[in-house]
Amino acid sequence: MSEYIDKAFSPARLGKLELKNRIIKAATYEGKTPDGIPGDLLLDFHREVVEGGTAMTTIGYCTSEADGRINDQMMWMHDGIRDQLTHMNSELKRAAPGVKISGQITHCGNFSKNRKLQRLKRPLGPSRQFNMLGAPAGLPFAGAMKTSDIDHLVQTYHDAARIMKETGFDAAEIHFSHGYGLSQFISPKTNRRTDEYGGSLANRMRLPLRVLEAVRKAVGDDFPILGKIGMTDGIKGGLQFDEALEAAVMFEQGGIDALICSGGTSSFNPMVYFRGDTLDKGLIEVEKNPITKLGLKIIGPKMFRYYPYEELYFLENAKKIRDRVNCQMVYIGGCTDLESVENVMKEGFDFIQLGRPLIKDPAFVNNANADPNYKNGCIHCNRCASLIEAPGGVYCPLNREEQALEVKAS
Repeated sequence: MSEYIDKAFSPARLGKLELKNRIIKAATYEGKTPDGIPGDLLLDFHREVVEGGTAMTTIGYCTSEADGRINDQMMWMHDGIRDQLTHMNSELKRAAPGVKISGQITHCGNFSKNRKLQRLKRPLGPSRQFNMLGAPAGLPFAGAMKTSDIDHLVQTYHDAARIMKETGFDAAEIHFSHGYGLSQFISPKTNRRTDEYGGSLANRMRLPLRVLEAVRKAVGDDFPILGKIGMTDGIKGGLQFDEALEAAVMFEQGGIDALICSGGTSSFNPMVYFRGDTLDKGLIEVEKNPITKLGLKIIGPKMFRYYPYEELYFLENAKKIRDRVNCQMVYIGGCTDLESVENVMKEGFDFIQLGRPLIKDPAFVNNANADPNYKNGCIHCNRCASLIEAPGGVYCPLNREEQALEVKAS
């Protein structure tokens, strides 16, 4: 193997945290927390990943409060699940000694179909707008946050980070992208405020930077904080790369330990960060709400635009951000082949986050480390991503089909 492949599978430090290699499980919502409880489904999924050699797994979409969930099956950080979180983290570390665990803290903002709101009457974001996702669930409109709502939101991030650290997480990832709550403030498409939280990029960044400061206060200087940021919204009037580049600098100056550079929005153009086969057909198959199903059939082809898959599709813009900041850089976006792993390391990135390749093969690291001719097998069909609300959550359909053929053959 080359020196760069060796580098990928060798120990490294994320901030002050020692990782046994440079491969991190990307934060993905797997639909494995029924009733919002982290139980065996979530544990078993991540156990496979850590036993497969990944240095740090990320528990995705840990919302900062109950009303920050897109749907009522998502997990949120609160005292009622402390025991379950502690058990999950201890079991993962028992299964793979030396593994580290990150938790992604996020909030849906105005992009929600959760009818079990606890504090609010309707979802809130930076500005009033039509809530396309929530309309079939009887939540067609989202309101604008008052200053008191913004202050409350900042406190929820602080409290969520504190719970994470106290229950055995080793790092926190803040979700600043993909059209969720904080990204709604960053994007000029969704932030039409005229107060100190809207208008200029500095104003639109005010809340995200306050959240970063609050999370740092909760976890201390030795606990790594990663930030997943958007390099583009992929829509007219949305965040463009020139502002994203300046936002990255602001995050670095705000004390972020590492940046993960992604793009696209779940609410307007999610295929920017998926690439490959579109999601609409799979989502229509598993959708139970007839109104939502009809809506997907009508708007699906427009919302889920086709972008041909190519390896390392975010690399060129991520390199431009790498050249402007001094914090560590985590590459994400189309890294399936060993050649791509090698190229990312050669370009000077510190870590690599993998999502779909680890759903296809949770033992990616062990298998790739043992075989210089390793092929992952992910074909970027994105059928796994359409299963987030299916019974049992996300899995690789290709794997199940291959297993069924093996059983039939035997």
